[in-house]
Amino acid sequence: MTESAPPLVVVTNDDGIHSPALHALARALAPLAEVYIVAPETEQSSVSHAITLARPLRLRTLSPRVMTLDGTPADCSYVALHHPGLLPRAPTLVVSGINLGPNLGTDVFYSGTVAGAREATFRGVPGVAFSMPTRADVEQCSTHAATLVARMLGWRAANPAAAPPVLNVNFPEGVPRGVKRCTLGVREYENVVEVRNDPRGRQYLWIGGPKVTHPLQVGSDTEAFEAGYITVTALSLDMNGVDPRPADALLGPLSPAP
Repeated sequence: MTESAPPLVVVTNDDGIHSPALHALARALAPLAEVYIVAPETEQSSVSHAITLARPLRLRTLSPRVMTLDGTPADCSYVALHHPGLLPRAPTLVVSGINLGPNLGTDVFYSGTVAGAREATFRGVPGVAFSMPTRADVEQCSTHAATLVARMLGWRAANPAAAPPVLNVNFPEGVPRGVKRCTLGVREYENVVEVRNDPRGRQYLWIGGPKVTHPLQVGSDTEAFEAGYITVTALSLDMNGVDPRPADALLGPLSPAP
């Protein structure tokens, strides 16, 4: 970024290019930065960090600075950052969302929204993922998101050499009580495989039940979200296990299994 150029922010999501929350977020960020949208053509919820390698991708320009890709959120971030003619300069920040539905606790492993932000961090650009309940006010959440992005841009300007973070942010329903920095909680979904037959008698499956609960964990995003706070969680890209004992159990000389 040159001295005269404003920050450049890429916005993506996993709900697809037609999501109202995507465009509300982009409008809210417009006073802060030069905003480019690169979002999936269709909904990509729960695709996690999938990258498309087995087929070509198609990028279409819908209007100035608004593009759609027939791929995943991670594809969108990758293309935005590496396409030779897409952006006029390197982005300052990649923002993913606002997702229609919270991404709390262990949801971050499944979330395409989080992956869109995390892919940017893999490539050296800070990423922020925003999510909200489906019944929350989109404009209100977009306004809060703009406040947080402004703070993030200020932090980046003051710390240009710092390792790029990836932040996961969830807005509560209603007026937030404040903003809390949290750890990841646990979301426990109903484990269901529903077996059905289509009109031609062929079997198909629906997986995952509608019920979700979480245990009480002080300081977690699930707890703070339930209490009405905006939750901010810094995610680690280091996936090394903290307990080495299971790995140690596999060590030793190799010999044929009995």
